[in-house]
Amino acid sequence: MGKIIAIANQKGGVGKTTTSVNLAASLGVLEKKVLLIDADPQANATSGLGIDVDGVELGSYQLLEHTKSARETIIPTTSPNVDLIPAHIDLVAIEIELVDKDEREYMMKKAILDLKNDYDYILIDCAPSLGLLTLNALTAADSVIIPIQCEYFALEGLGKLLNTIKSVQKLHNSELDIEGMLLTMYDSRLRLSNQVVDEVRKHFGDMVFDTVIQRNVRLSEAPSYGESIIKYDAASKGATNYLNMANEIVKKNKQTV
Repeated sequence: MGKIIAIANQKGGVGKTTTSVNLAASLGVLEKKVLLIDADPQANATSGLGIDVDGVELGSYQLLEHTKSARETIIPTTSPNVDLIPAHIDLVAIEIELVDKDEREYMMKKAILDLKNDYDYILIDCAPSLGLLTLNALTAADSVIIPIQCEYFALEGLGKLLNTIKSVQKLHNSELDIEGMLLTMYDSRLRLSNQVVDEVRKHFGDMVFDTVIQRNVRLSEAPSYGESIIKYDAASKGATNYLNMANEIVKKNKQTV
């Protein structure tokens, strides 16, 4: 049975989508069957895998509305072993539309439950907010990856996210676990980057991934070509970082997958 991992942080620009796309591609390269669910109305994970967002007719919107089955919303990608449930700007309306529905926090969980047998990993790219979309992802997930950028305000807002995770554990999903905190946008030349790494490791210890994602030009360029870093430049530092991270996750989950 597969594992569902949400990639969440209400701060924008911390590397959530970069992580979702490149972790999915890296796990695919390691011959794991992966489904990436784009649960962000900005649909960057969808375009980052080379899918034309304007052409999306079925995706996470229909999945959450329960107007289509999960399997009907899945499309293949050019990344080996990676499927996608794409997003569209329509998703922006979902929070309002679900607000008066019963068990609105469980819409995603119910929709994707029977997909767990089809995939080794199901990754959910969350929106940069702690609204109903992210709540649905956390309620559906087995665990959550929290990307933290190695910059001045890195820990700002982290307490709020951890409190949200605690309340989801208490109210909606007692099984939710923190898969790990991932340090992103690391620049070894900057003293600040090193200070953030030290501080996060000191505070959170084993909860922090050994792998650190370094700042990398090729990593920033890849989405504009609709490709993962693995496809765009497999020899780059960014590709190595994400392959290391994928290996770390596979190793950690060997007992459960």
